[in-house]
Amino acid sequence: MTVRKEDSGRRSIQVEVEVPGTPEQVWQAIATGEGISAWFVPTEIRDDGAMVMDFGPGMQSVARRTSHDPPHRFTGESEAFGPGSPKMATEWSVEAKDGGKCIVRVVHSLFAETDDWDDQLDGIESGWPAFFAVLRLYLEHFPGQPCTQLRVTGGSPGSLADVWKKLSQSLGLASAKADDEVTLTAPSGVKATGQVARRADNEHPGFVVVLKDPGPGILWVGAFQMGPAIYLSLTFYLYGDEAKTIVVTDEPKWQSWLNEVFPPMEHSGSC
Repeated sequence: MTVRKEDSGRRSIQVEVEVPGTPEQVWQAIATGEGISAWFVPTEIRDDGAMVMDFGPGMQSVARRTSHDPPHRFTGESEAFGPGSPKMATEWSVEAKDGGKCIVRVVHSLFAETDDWDDQLDGIESGWPAFFAVLRLYLEHFPGQPCTQLRVTGGSPGSLADVWKKLSQSLGLASAKADDEVTLTAPSGVKATGQVARRADNEHPGFVVVLKDPGPGILWVGAFQMGPAIYLSLTFYLYGDEAKTIVVTDEPKWQSWLNEVFPPMEHSGSC
């Protein structure tokens, strides 16, 4: 994965995925608050065009929509890397293909005279494939359905490889591969079962699982470097009438389990 650099100073990365659905169905998933929340992170799109995305405790991102052409394209702008960083422009597009499919493409770009922000762009690029796997499964199995997220987060010192090994072993996923049927359990008695749709062991190691239990949905388990620590997340995207009840009963149990495996770090929030 590389950052594209132009003589003008523009630096950009591009990621795309083929998904099932009509352009209208895909647009609902990528350009509305309810749709984005069903496969990515909880998102609110306000009347003034602001897109507020919740990535976890203390990690809220705000972008402002700059153009809107449904169901084909929209653009936005944000301070993705915090105060003092260049503004990042983001373009989302939907391209219809034969066979009832579409290409979803996202381009992130910024202007900079140095390479100071290239690593951050690379990190964004390498993080999208897991979420795009969730998007594809959402459009395949649960198109248009509202989602209730069950999300637990944590953090740990150490290397990404060592922390990921501990997390995957603790979940019983260490040897799991794509298409395997798996059961994840915690000492509190809470569990999840389903089929592995994706396994990654690169810069953003993780699993994507199509769930059968505790209810219909998708699970993303992931870990990545954030500053000096490793950020950990289990996100259950749950659909159906029982989803809210499941979140109320199961979320505290999963969070308690994660806190036991990776005790909260002092003075660092979730990481």
